[in-house]
Amino acid sequence: MKEKGSHTGFSSKAGVVLAAAGSAVGLGNIWKFPYEAGENGGGAFLIVYLLCVLLFGMPLLTTEFLIGRKSRKTTFSAFREISGSNRWQWMGWWSAVTIYILMGFYFVVTGWCFNYLYEALFNLYAGMDSAELLTHFAANMSDTPRMIVCSLVPVFLTAAVLWRGVNQGIERLSKILMPLLLVMMIVMAGRVLMLDGSNTGMRFLFEIDFSRITPTVFMKAAGQCFFSLSIGLGLLITYGSYMPDSQNVTMTSLQVVVLDTLVALLAGVIIFPAVFAFGFDPAEGPELVFVVLPAVLQNMSFAWFSGVLFFLLLCIAAITSTISLMEVEVAALTEFSNGRINRRRSVLITTAVTSLLVVVFILSMTGRCPSLRLFGRDLFELADGLVTTFMMPLGALSMSLFAGWFMPSKSIEIIPRSRSRFKRWLRPVFVFLLRWVVPLAILFIFLNGLGVL
Repeated sequence: MKEKGSHTGFSSKAGVVLAAAGSAVGLGNIWKFPYEAGENGGGAFLIVYLLCVLLFGMPLLTTEFLIGRKSRKTTFSAFREISGSNRWQWMGWWSAVTIYILMGFYFVVTGWCFNYLYEALFNLYAGMDSAELLTHFAANMSDTPRMIVCSLVPVFLTAAVLWRGVNQGIERLSKILMPLLLVMMIVMAGRVLMLDGSNTGMRFLFEIDFSRITPTVFMKAAGQCFFSLSIGLGLLITYGSYMPDSQNVTMTSLQVVVLDTLVALLAGVIIFPAVFAFGFDPAEGPELVFVVLPAVLQNMSFAWFSGVLFFLLLCIAAITSTISLMEVEVAALTEFSNGRINRRRSVLITTAVTSLLVVVFILSMTGRCPSLRLFGRDLFELADGLVTTFMMPLGALSMSLFAGWFMPSKSIEIIPRSRSRFKRWLRPVFVFLLRWVVPLAILFIFLNGLGVL
């Protein structure tokens, strides 16, 4: 369908919800959430995470949708359009740079998922114990040609989807992949819960030990909330600009948050019962999915099928997020050029820049180019820390201050007002969260990430 001007939008309300949920659902849910929960007390982390989603995630997610739909612009121009001033243009540039750096990191991790899907299909890690799998993982990570190929495959798959546009590409694929992802996760969770000893993992995930709730756990859970929902990047400003005027923004945001949280919980239900059933440590860190899980999966009945299914889940979740990341850059480039660069040329340019970034990150990570290191660290490590500790929190902080304080007349105008007397409290609560709770929480996360707290 067409919205204002020549701006192409989603054709259905379900398409908006599934595409936005696909943007939020990614490796943050299935790869990062389980190991963060494993390292920070299971149920204690979960309850704080859910609180953060309610207090921080929901208001910022809704704000992005509202700014996008009101402006009918991409992330690059939306703040200038809403404010009527070029003073806020820097936020568009900040978002574009942050997303490019994140893509360099994210496509590399997505490449790990595709590599392990390939290995699961051909049973290449069969018979290895956890120590051998750790060595195997390190060997894979240092194999430069393999990592380049595995990481460029999702880049080109994502470009193929974007080539077909918003309706025929993003929306159509989201309507297929998101329901498929949920069905596959439910099947996998049902299979894992039949294992002897799985109830120990369920207790770890859902029983709350309040003594484990510390300031560190709170900071970790809040950071995971931002990473999992992809807020602070402006991704959903671009998707909001494709949203029909008739769509209820608050309900859409709630549906996206529920789907995103459901996937994270299902990931925990899949991973922790299996880990405990076979006597592994849930606090294994980032290697939990790529080292511990292969060891667990090959000890299950139907080991080959279980391994393929799990890593296919990871790949699908990753692709639904890479689509939104690249779409922001594609749409912004077309808008920045005032249409002189059409969508397909924008796809080609964005794909070329992203591919170059991915190759540079891999060369730095594998040590092939020692000169591609800064402060004694490779670019992959630096990008992860820079984006999650500094750039995303600052982007989210700027967005909450923009909507809550600096543009009060504009922001109040775009925040929905309910006619129901039972829902009139939503608007003042929403404004209060944006003005006070969200900025203060982000400030604490930012200072914690910098080591000040």
